[in-house]
Amino acid sequence: MSRKALVIGINDYTSCPLRGCVNDATEVFKLLQHNADGSPNFGVNLNTSIKTRSELSTAVSQLFSGTDDIALLYFSGHGYINELGGFIVTPDHSKYDEGVSMNDILQWANRSKCKNKIIIFDCCHAGAMGTEPSNITDASSIGAGLTVLTASGQHESAIEINGHGVFTNLLLTALEGGAADLKGEVSPGGIYAYIDKALAEWEQRPMFKTNISSFVSLRSTDPPIPQQVIRYIANLFPNRDDEYQLNPSYEFTNTPEGQPQNPVEPYATPDHVRIFKELQLLERVGLIVPVGEEHMYFAAMNKKSCKLTPIGQHYWNLVNKNRF
Repeated sequence: MSRKALVIGINDYTSCPLRGCVNDATEVFKLLQHNADGSPNFGVNLNTSIKTRSELSTAVSQLFSGTDDIALLYFSGHGYINELGGFIVTPDHSKYDEGVSMNDILQWANRSKCKNKIIIFDCCHAGAMGTEPSNITDASSIGAGLTVLTASGQHESAIEINGHGVFTNLLLTALEGGAADLKGEVSPGGIYAYIDKALAEWEQRPMFKTNISSFVSLRSTDPPIPQQVIRYIANLFPNRDDEYQLNPSYEFTNTPEGQPQNPVEPYATPDHVRIFKELQLLERVGLIVPVGEEHMYFAAMNKKSCKLTPIGQHYWNLVNKNRF
């Protein structure tokens, strides 16, 4: 699979210099190059020395040329909006020549023969991407295979704190695994959900716009629990609506020797303890819940049961269809 990325960070604005954009671009560059296990991910071009609109336009145009599986554009710098639409600003900007139009970038992406196009902007007014005035061109819409993730809405600023953008700090954590699904894959949708939740107390609101028909992973990380444990749910729950009956023999502390609480029969057995640890892992990622008790411990000690959650039933379906 061919995957390429252009990562741009611009600090050097004469009238209003920034401090964190080059730092942010450099960190994004480092993460995108490899997956968590060290395997190759994107072929990344890092550019932190762009000075002119021509340089930026050339770089973006080259990114969206070809027929790669994924072409990803990340930009950190100044954004600007006026009655003509949104712009990512270059150091040579002047009035009504602020930089590269977001609409132009959208047209390059929409016309690209790359299968998937990902655009990530950490700049003020970034949400103007994909909301340009409708009388410009039909290419201002989000075309097939295109995903846009921005740090802020079209009329909002993007916050920079301690030499880093707030949005990109969260993006990096998401790519490191904070937004990973149960397979350890980090998708643009997962990143947006992660950042949106984390930014609940901030004024800026991330924006997510997409027109895709299949899952796209931007980075592979370690899954939150071993995948074989998830596959085991088909053995634990022969039917998706079944409940798994528990008793005190599943709780490893329930032994006659040296326990502060009074043990009860049946005492812990190795096989049941092993199964219970796997059930607890499944509970940790939201695939099962105890029935009639708040915690799995009490479900076991009080001879209750556990059952699949709706998302657990979804993964049960995937396992039974050999799709997980």
